[in-house]
Amino acid sequence: MRVLLVGAGGVGTAITRIAARRPFFEAMVVADHDATRAETAVATLGDEGSRFLAERVDAGDEAAVAALLARHRCDVLLNATDPRFVMPLFRAARTAEATYVDMAMSLSRPHAERPYEECGVKLGDEQFTRAPEWEIAGALALVGMGVEPGLSDVFARYAADELFDEIEEIGVRDGANLTVDGYDFAPSFSIWTTIEECLNPPVVYEADRGWFTTEPFSEPEVFDFPEGIGPVECVNVEHEEVLLVPRWVDARRVTFKYGLGEEFIRTLRTLHLLGLDRTAPVTVPGVAGPVAVSPRDVVAACLPDPATLGERMHGKTCAGTWVRGVKDGAPREVYLYHVVDNQWSMAEYGCQAVVWQTAVNPVVALELLATGTWTGTGVLGPEAFPARPFLDLLTAYGSPWGIREQ
Repeated sequence: MRVLLVGAGGVGTAITRIAARRPFFEAMVVADHDATRAETAVATLGDEGSRFLAERVDAGDEAAVAALLARHRCDVLLNATDPRFVMPLFRAARTAEATYVDMAMSLSRPHAERPYEECGVKLGDEQFTRAPEWEIAGALALVGMGVEPGLSDVFARYAADELFDEIEEIGVRDGANLTVDGYDFAPSFSIWTTIEECLNPPVVYEADRGWFTTEPFSEPEVFDFPEGIGPVECVNVEHEEVLLVPRWVDARRVTFKYGLGEEFIRTLRTLHLLGLDRTAPVTVPGVAGPVAVSPRDVVAACLPDPATLGERMHGKTCAGTWVRGVKDGAPREVYLYHVVDNQWSMAEYGCQAVVWQTAVNPVVALELLATGTWTGTGVLGPEAFPARPFLDLLTAYGSPWGIREQ
């Protein structure tokens, strides 16, 4: 397997450090719009970096990405950029006849008249619209293969296959007790992506109603997270699992709730109130004249890069899937989860916990594709594949998962 990794930020860099320890691929080209960032990601691998090569590429330039895939004979494109670049990279992979893997799906657009009741363009709709093209070509696009979405979806498939006869509800629940020294507000993941998913109308799925939306931060609940994290208030957030799980797993209801905390929610609401969550450029005065800038990009530029916060960060992050249903005629409720301690991920990989937890899952998926354990054609989510091989290999990577009876 020859891989083109597009994006050498926090998650991309973590991918290189995890993949460098595994023998399943022949080469990995690390490409970024900032050549220095790609070169640094490769250089820090040291002796483990002999299979890696740095390149510069604009993720929005489909022709350039396709040409890079062809030049290096890469048969897989792994997208580690933010969701704005999903579609150009998705199309570039198809043009170059490469397998495509991402960790977040094509962007949504709220319903014009009823944004908090009806879906407009849903996450992933643009990709699923092109599924027949991939199927006819016998090609695979594995979408939403990070931690959430990704591992959370694998948990849903595992629950359906091995733990339940009938499923009433699948609810992804994400929480942490992470703190960052020296910052009152320092998100542990991309603020651009966090704003996108937290301020868009959350989507809920119900079998007798289909997909519908609610208001941001709706249906608050306190969820008790394992391994010492404890109770965290979680709220509805737009996320890919709600759009993916029902396509392959039978459940009467699917939700995603994120443990944000009151202060984080208040900050996001303030950004929205001031219009600082917008992506459309506004014109501001500049030294050389008026300059068009995206308010959300300005917010991101004013905050610390999450990838650089590891040494200041303390605590654990938990991603997991809560499932309620029936097994052998009796009610059952479980929480399948994956916890990463920031102290461990920093000591072992030099990566903070949230980006490491995101990065390990696409590497596991690549290995399953390389060995032929996972195969398929079309545009498929993680639920379309058997879960047990993934969970076994994740454990073999030194990062075991857990299950708690509720």
